[in-house]
Amino acid sequence: MAVEINQQNLTTVTNNKMTVIDFWAPWCGPCKIMDPILEQLEAELGDQIQFAKVNVDNNQALAEQYHVMSIPSIVVFKNGEAKEKVSGLFPKDKLKEYLVKKLGEASETA
Repeated sequence: MAVEINQQNLTTVTNNKMTVIDFWAPWCGPCKIMDPILEQLEAELGDQIQFAKVNVDNNQALAEQYHVMSIPSIVVFKNGEAKEKVSGLFPKDKLKEYLVKKLGEASETA
C-alpha cells in the first residue's frame, strides 16, 4: 500500500532509486479513477518503485513546492530528487509504459 507523504517523511520515503508520488484529494473525481490504477501498478512494480501519496488538502506546501497546479499529478523522484511531473488521468497501460521507461533511465544513470 502506498505510503502517505507529509513534510516530515518526504526525504526518508524518496531516498531510493525511484519513488512515484500521487498528488490527490478526496473530492477529486479523476483521482478516484486513478487510485485503483496506481494500486495495480504498485502490485506489479512495487518491488522496483516506491509508491506514495500526498493529499493536497492536508499538504498544500508540498503541492506548491512541486508546482502541482492540477490533480491528479504524479511526481517521479530518483534518488530523493524530483525529476518529472505528469498531470491528468492515464490508462493503466500507458502509465505502466511510462514508469517502466523511467525505471530503465534510472538504471542507466545508476
